[in-house]
Amino acid sequence: MPAVFAPYGVETAWVLWLLPLALLPIVASGRRRSAVPAIAAAPADPLSRRIGRALTLSGIATIGGLVVGLSGPYRAGERITRIGIGAQVSMLIDRSGSMNETFAGKQPSGAEESKAAASRRLLSGFVGERAHDHFAVTAFSTAPMLVLPMTDRHDAVRAAIAAIDRPGLDYTNVARGLAMALSQFGADRGIARVLLFISDGAAVIDPRVQDQLRAAFAKVRPNLYWLFLRTKGSPSIHDRPAGEDTPQAAPERHLDLFFKSLTIPYRAFEAEGPQAVADAIARIEALERDPIPSTEVRPRHDLTGWAYGVAALGLLLLALAVLAEADLPARRAVRRIAADEPLRRAA
Repeated sequence: MPAVFAPYGVETAWVLWLLPLALLPIVASGRRRSAVPAIAAAPADPLSRRIGRALTLSGIATIGGLVVGLSGPYRAGERITRIGIGAQVSMLIDRSGSMNETFAGKQPSGAEESKAAASRRLLSGFVGERAHDHFAVTAFSTAPMLVLPMTDRHDAVRAAIAAIDRPGLDYTNVARGLAMALSQFGADRGIARVLLFISDGAAVIDPRVQDQLRAAFAKVRPNLYWLFLRTKGSPSIHDRPAGEDTPQAAPERHLDLFFKSLTIPYRAFEAEGPQAVADAIARIEALERDPIPSTEVRPRHDLTGWAYGVAALGLLLLALAVLAEADLPARRAVRRIAADEPLRRAA
């Protein structure tokens, strides 16, 4: 049965009942007894006394280390919270068919990059610029897909961004994508929240769905950034159409108007090339510099090796002491007297 003592614990607690055995070297010695009958009459020897105490402690360490090692000691895991500079960033990435084209509106060839490839490359560079940022990745076209929930593991985030490399579909369901991206934020309102929306177009959002999104945005209250990957020659989100100004005729413009009607901080960046995308990402990064707590989870650490190491060191010292044992001069004198005794009796 495991037992925990503050930050430390053991797997098999009952083994610790054997620890009193470590006191045996105090009352019993494994060293050879001397044949000198009155060793107390010998002069005081501080060095020998210290060596004897050291060997007694070695015996205690050997037995105690073995018992503790058998109990399975460990240092318990812990959570460490640090305060850094960053934000929770939920990235919503468009995977519609038009993202597979270049900024010139054609299929990429040679060294040309599609809008999707340029976005993946630049977003991967954006991730990891600040150690304490948290990221979630959501992709959408006909339906949204949660690629990675909110995490501070930047290697996993970059891998999630790189995984969005399959050709997308033609239809863009912005509303469901926004709803899923908003759901990735935690309950802590003391952390800066950013919804980074990367898309080259938009679709009409049903008025009933707009009301639901308004409620969701009002509840989460993120800072919303729309990185609009504009195809060269296409209308700007700020341009009024020549004919009827409706969501069907100008979906990007009306999506921008919808975002502006929300009671949250909102900015749109229009980019007509990879460098413009990089500049926009750099500006977004500079805008979001708020304190954010970062929690590091340290796993449990096994201490069995340390316990057995202490036991092995004590056993090594005892073995060296046994190998170093030698006959004392007084012992050799006793042997000579015992050997000469028959001769004296014969004389």
